[in-house]
Amino acid sequence: MGIIRRYLDYPILQKILLGLILGAVVGLILGYAGYTEAVKTYIKPFGDLFVRLLKMLVMPIILASLVVGAASISPAKLGRVGIKIVVYYLLTSAFAVFFGLLMGNLFRVGTGISLGTGEGKAIQASAPSIVSTLLNIVPKNPFGALSSGDVLPTIFFAIVLGIALSYLVNSDDERIKTAGKTVLRFFDGLAEAMYLIVRGVMQYAPIGVFALIAYVMADQGTKVVGPLAKVVVAVYLGLILQIAIVYFVLLKGFGIDPLKFLSKAKDAMITAFVTRSSSGTLPVTMRVAEENMGIDESIFSFTLPLGATINMDGTALYQGVTVLFVANAIGQPLTFGQQLVIVLTAVLASIGTAGVPGAGAIMLAMVLQSVGLELTAGSPVALAYAMILGIDAILDMGRTMVNVTGDLAGTTIVAKTEGELDESKW
Repeated sequence: MGIIRRYLDYPILQKILLGLILGAVVGLILGYAGYTEAVKTYIKPFGDLFVRLLKMLVMPIILASLVVGAASISPAKLGRVGIKIVVYYLLTSAFAVFFGLLMGNLFRVGTGISLGTGEGKAIQASAPSIVSTLLNIVPKNPFGALSSGDVLPTIFFAIVLGIALSYLVNSDDERIKTAGKTVLRFFDGLAEAMYLIVRGVMQYAPIGVFALIAYVMADQGTKVVGPLAKVVVAVYLGLILQIAIVYFVLLKGFGIDPLKFLSKAKDAMITAFVTRSSSGTLPVTMRVAEENMGIDESIFSFTLPLGATINMDGTALYQGVTVLFVANAIGQPLTFGQQLVIVLTAVLASIGTAGVPGAGAIMLAMVLQSVGLELTAGSPVALAYAMILGIDAILDMGRTMVNVTGDLAGTTIVAKTEGELDESKW
């Protein structure tokens, strides 16, 4: 029991990184010795189990977390401030995915790896038209969409249901209010249960990553190292562009000095980079907003917690790069239409998954599924996914910092437009 306790207490991201390193070493040694088939037969199934566990979680988490996330936006607060900050969060998330796709295409991430099409489910050859995609967001049968794993329709239904529940729980009619709270408590309990399961699955992640990477290295050798390094460079360059172009331009447009903003925001940015948790950084972010930036509490007490729930610019950008990596690695480049679907899915999914442990991994599985890259156990998609998960700790630091920076930038802009910014601090 002592060994198990020590294993559970060890930081999960460090365990995954260790699993990646050990899997790479073991895979290279066994592959060089001619035991590739043995790795596939006896080690890879442990990785396939990890993929199946993740697949099990995707649709319930989409439904529960998005319903709760959408319901958390009180109708009373959906006034000027609410509309401004929500529009800002959604637009900047869309720009973030665009920069991710831009970097992914420029660096041609995933090329040079030949994982093939494997024995997994076939990848769709082409995406439907944009009009068809937009219409198909609205499900004819939400329960059918949920059971068949259709991501976008499930996201749409969950958001609409969450907004409806937010109105019910704020109703003056006691019966309606009680009914709304009862349904919301059910989804809240389901979401918490799913988060607990995610935490358990993520404890198994190092073993799954070890097994899948061992097979990739035994089969592919050292030629996968360069493509993974390209992913890291592409993501971090995209994150820099998000700050320098999107946030700086918006801040400047509203008469706020971007360099002064960075100077005032640095405590929150560094904390986010080190802790890799937007929610965990929230107390620091709020202190920075009040003490360093002079933002009134009536603004930041609403916009910052909301941002920690629905604003994931860094994570959305990461989706753009990593989905292209997976598609190119299996020899199935995405069409322009499919890349637009990535933008839609990543922006919509960001509304409810920010608080989920392992949010990046779960969101990536959602986005892959939305463009027909089925995360099937034993498939090349699963192998490429495991490679990304192995370097997730490195990517997570940068994307969390950008998530928090985006929250602060939006809050500062809204405060300025509402006359709630202490100009003497600037």
